[in-house]
Amino acid sequence: MPRFPECWESCGCCGQGEVSVLEIVVAPGDRVACDDTVLVLETGKVALDISSPWAGTVQEVRVAEGDSVSEGELLMTLLL
Repeated sequence: MPRFPECWESCGCCGQGEVSVLEIVVAPGDRVACDDTVLVLETGKVALDISSPWAGTVQEVRVAEGDSVSEGELLMTLLL
């Protein structure tokens, strides 16, 4: 789970409450490029596309739609 946007610390509006997985757009075996969207998170006020930091093949998705997630949590594993 990437670090929440810096603006959440100063404003706090988007990041209030729980952050959960709205949609998973990849599955094990899928190839992803760097910056491809791999899942969408939902806060109380916004939906955030989360992109892959690397190119590779999705080995395992470690969260499910509806799961609450925290900063630093392992969301999926990639074979680079």
